Order: sequence, then C-alpha cells, then structure tokens
Amino acid sequence: MTRLQTPRRRQGAGKTFWLTTMMLPVTVWLLLIRYLPMFGIVMSFLDYRLPTRKMPFPRNLLHSDWVGLKNFRFLFTQESVNMIRNTIGYNALWIVLGLLIAVTFAIMMSELTRKFLAKTYQTMMFFPYFLSWVVVSYFLFAFLDPTNGMLVRAQKAASGTAVDWYNTPAYWPLILTICSIWKNTGYSTVLYLSAITGIDRSQYEAAAVDGATKWQQTLHVTLPHLRPMIVILLIMNVGKIFNADFGLFWSVPMNSAPLYPVTQVVDTYVYRAYTSTGNVGMSTAAGFLQNLVGFVCIMAANGIVRRLDPDSSLF
Repeated sequence: MTRLQTPRRRQGAGKTFWLTTMMLPVTVWLLLIRYLPMFGIVMSFLDYRLPTRKMPFPRNLLHSDWVGLKNFRFLFTQESVNMIRNTIGYNALWIVLGLLIAVTFAIMMSELTRKFLAKTYQTMMFFPYFLSWVVVSYFLFAFLDPTNGMLVRAQKAASGTAVDWYNTPAYWPLILTICSIWKNTGYSTVLYLSAITGIDRSQYEAAAVDGATKWQQTLHVTLPHLRPMIVILLIMNVGKIFNADFGLFWSVPMNSAPLYPVTQVVDTYVYRAYTSTGNVGMSTAAGFLQNLVGFVCIMAANGIVRRLDPDSSLF
C-alpha cells in the first residue's frame, strides 16, 4: 500500500509546486506594489519634506523630526467637518442608489430575448465607465457654460434669465449624483447580469409552472441568487466610504471656489492643502486615516453580515 501511495504523493507534490509557481508573479506584484509601500506610513508621524540631492530619500526619512499626531490635526478642524460630511454623505447615497439602479437594470436586461439588443445596451451602458472625468467635465461644460452653454442658451431663450451653474452650489449635489451614477452603473450592471445568466433556467420554468408571475420569479428566484454578490459588493463599497473619487470632485466642478461647500471632499481638501504647504507627512496621514477607516468599516460590515447570513460574508 505504501509503495502505491508514494508515486501519487510525489505527483501531487509536483502539481502543487507548479500551481504555486503560477502564483509567484502575482505574489511579487503584491509585495512590491501593495505591501512594501506600507512602510511609508511612518511619514504620517514625521515632519517629512521632499528629498534633495544633499538629503536623499533614506537619509531624509531618518533625519525627519517625529511630530506624533500633528499631521492628523488638519483633518479635524472646523473647516474639515464640511468635507468629511460631504465625503460620507455622497458615498452613502451613491452606494444605495448604485445598488438599486444596477440591480434593476441587470434584471431588465436579462429579460431581453434578442441578443443584438442585449449586447447593444450592455455596450452603451458600459462605455461611460472608460471615459476620463476630464472628458466628462468638458461634456458637462458644453451644457452649463455660463456664456454659450446649450442649457444656458435654452434658458435664455425661454425666460431671458439663466442660472450661473458654476457659482450656484445648490444644484451640484444632484449634478454630481447624476454624473457618478451615469458613469459607474454600467460596470455594476454587467457584474449582476453575469450572475443572473448563471442561474439555472429550470428554476424559472418550475416557478412558471407553479403559476409565478415575472415579478414573483424575480423576488423568489433572481434576487436570492444575487444576494451573495450584492452583499460582497456592498461590503467592498462600504470600505471606501471615506474615500472620494478625486477626478469627479476636482474636474467636473472645474475647481470652482464658490462650489466648495458642496464639492469639497477629503481627497480634494488634502490635495489643496498639499499644494499650498508641500507637507508630505500631512497628505500621508490623510491617506493612512482613510485606509484605516475603510478597514474598520469592512470589518464591521462583514461582522454584521456574518451574524445575519454567514454564507454571504467575505470571511
């Protein structure tokens, strides 16, 4: 028995070795790109300045003064309360809206019987995801340009008065929400649609035989199968609730100062602070705090899901 098992064990060990070597490039990439830069977290607690020829990076890092939590204080001033509120508020709203709209569109597209129409709609919805926010900002500027924008000209032709969009903050929460949903919904829709296509069609046939309507089939067949993916994506999005899309909040409002009360978020606030002070430690502290909050949110969300539905949790 031992003689027969030995070649099998050797064969299994060899197979495991080659499978492990296939993971080596990804492992090296993770170590170099993801884990090695984590040592830079120490700059969050230093009075670090940009390196020079006389003071290169390693030497500059070793000779920087320790300042403790001083670099974190600028994130908790009276001015920063507004940008923290904007960051969390926008992300919470977009997580909910993005989930509802993406799942709705995925279910609707799964009911299309003509493949040409289905592929066309998928392409049209997915295309905005690849556009840069700079491109989107100029598309929007073509409508809202205060001198010659299409929407501004229509307002002047209709009533004689036009809204100065880039100096009126009241409209921008809605504008930013529309831009974010328009650009990102297609990506999430394709993910949910791929999960729907993997559902066994015999379950729908059995439900139809039992007299279930399309709405009942969606409630009792489609949504239960989508629940694991919905929960996983929801947990991952909650982990980014303290991070904002810098391109959206910087490029789309055209960096207009009157719009800061509704467009100032953590990322733009840190960037403006860095360009005015050149304090690398301050920007590093902001990034470290964002990731720390994201980690805590992921763990908390996963813990709640594990209590309610252990099969849908990440770990």
